[in-house]
Amino acid sequence: MARQPERVAGEKADNKSPITEERLDNEGTRLTSDDLAEVDDRLRLKAAVVYEIIRQEGEEELARRPKSLWWSGIAAGLSIGFSVLGEALFRTYLPDSPWRHLVENLGYGVGFLIVILARQQLFTENTLTAVLPAISTGKRHTYLCVARLWAIVFCANMIGSFVFGSAIASGFFLPLQVYDAVGSLSIHMMEIPHHEMFLRGILAGWIVATLVWLLPSAENSQVAIILLMAWLIAALDLTHVVAGSVEAVFAVWIGHSSVLDVAAFLIPTLLGNIVGGTALFALIAHAQVRKEI
Repeated sequence: MARQPERVAGEKADNKSPITEERLDNEGTRLTSDDLAEVDDRLRLKAAVVYEIIRQEGEEELARRPKSLWWSGIAAGLSIGFSVLGEALFRTYLPDSPWRHLVENLGYGVGFLIVILARQQLFTENTLTAVLPAISTGKRHTYLCVARLWAIVFCANMIGSFVFGSAIASGFFLPLQVYDAVGSLSIHMMEIPHHEMFLRGILAGWIVATLVWLLPSAENSQVAIILLMAWLIAALDLTHVVAGSVEAVFAVWIGHSSVLDVAAFLIPTLLGNIVGGTALFALIAHAQVRKEI
């Protein structure tokens, strides 16, 4: 995932609305210039500013070399597997109680923390950041660049998740109890009906896009926001195409699923994540600031 860019120039001046400017001009204030500067610092970022930050991230991603995207995507595919391990670890050592489902899904955020804080390339994140420059310019060349980035990152993510899923399915790396917990999680996910995989993928794509939208304003709360949004995906039993691929590969190696079953998971979940993150969230995000930008 790309680094967070600096705040755009002129942001503080733009934080004051015309109503505020008129009030200060007409009524004055006892606050010093330093006090007013602190008020500006504490104001929430406007939607247009957040949009511009994410759009600049997208432009940086589109300008990166394919080789860099490829290796970053593989790293993300490997790292996201720790979401499955984190959830399995909680399941292993928590008592089998009605509340366990809510607590064990806190572990699902581990992989997302690694991917996002390490600035690795995760496909569902790019369904928002890379699309905003294309929507803004409307140029055919930019859309082709988005398609290139998506193809590189998605293929790299799949390779990384396949390697990670195969490695933990070998049984060499995990205690038996954790291994069994990963197996139960994988079997549960693969038994979701295909049409539900698509619908749940829409919500998961929306949540990941929301996470991307929240990060510029998060400042010192990034870890909490990442964990919360990832927990929401897991607690609602939603489908994420990259993290879910680790479970799908594991299910194949333990003999529960076939390669066709993996394809039957990937296609509807991929489409759902794209619809939720791009067709819905990105277009709505653009619509709300179109007049301001």
